[in-house]
Amino acid sequence: MDELVKLESVSKYFGKHVALEHVDLTIRRGETVGFLGPNGSGKSTTIRVMLGLLKKSGGEVKLFGKDAWTEAVDIHKRIAYVPGDVNVWPNLTGGQVIDVLGKLHGDFNEEKRQQLIERFQLDPRKKSKTYSKGNRQKLALITAFASEADLYIFDEPTSGLDPLMASIFRECVRELQEEGKTVLLSSHILAEVEELCDRVSIIKEGKIIETGTLEELRHLTRISITAETKQPVTSLPGRSDVHQWEADGAKVHFYVDAEGLAPVMQELAGAGVVSLESRPPTLEEIFLRHYESKAGEGR
Repeated sequence: MDELVKLESVSKYFGKHVALEHVDLTIRRGETVGFLGPNGSGKSTTIRVMLGLLKKSGGEVKLFGKDAWTEAVDIHKRIAYVPGDVNVWPNLTGGQVIDVLGKLHGDFNEEKRQQLIERFQLDPRKKSKTYSKGNRQKLALITAFASEADLYIFDEPTSGLDPLMASIFRECVRELQEEGKTVLLSSHILAEVEELCDRVSIIKEGKIIETGTLEELRHLTRISITAETKQPVTSLPGRSDVHQWEADGAKVHFYVDAEGLAPVMQELAGAGVVSLESRPPTLEEIFLRHYESKAGEGR
């Protein structure tokens, strides 16, 4: 079975509030899928529905071909999950928390456990109530990475981690990828998703508004152009596919829709190109374009 996760037209209502509306999401075996959206967009609600922690209001949710609500116990045996805010037993030491969580999962690698404690620079002898948010996050990450699972779900996993520990997290995800594991990474840290993920789904106000590989999403967005020409370029500012035109003498900077790139380059060449830099949009630019206000300019 190539599709480990399949959500079809999933909706979730809290009274009159619509948290999710007709959400479609597919994760295939061996993929790392990024799930992007700001707080309140529906990322965590989607994951909780996937995990059988919330009952959907409509649609279908299946993991490993099983129903997420009625067969949640069987599904959880094959999943490692890290929430964005980890709460643990305050009077247990960090090491005891990891052991309890590992035994609850069942398939836990003791050798990896020790290696990960050292990599994440965690003192397992301290009581959990003395831990910072970042250290509590490390507990969940160590447990997840030391567990043998078919699907790893990370919901804002680097929240509270310093940059060094966040880089260790990314290293561990890359190791999972090398093993052919399947990962869902829910985040608003765009560089993290851009570095790790094969495909991206963007959720806005409970609806999936874009899904595809990074290259596919870049194809739908505007390309940044910075150029210097011998002659002034007068025809480009009026084009419908050219945006945010800025000129400083012979230097110009603007964005162009992907389909308009070829004719724009011809116009620049005709003006005598001295220097040229063309850059595809970053995931951040893709993301912000979807969230810009109606009154704002496009990116």
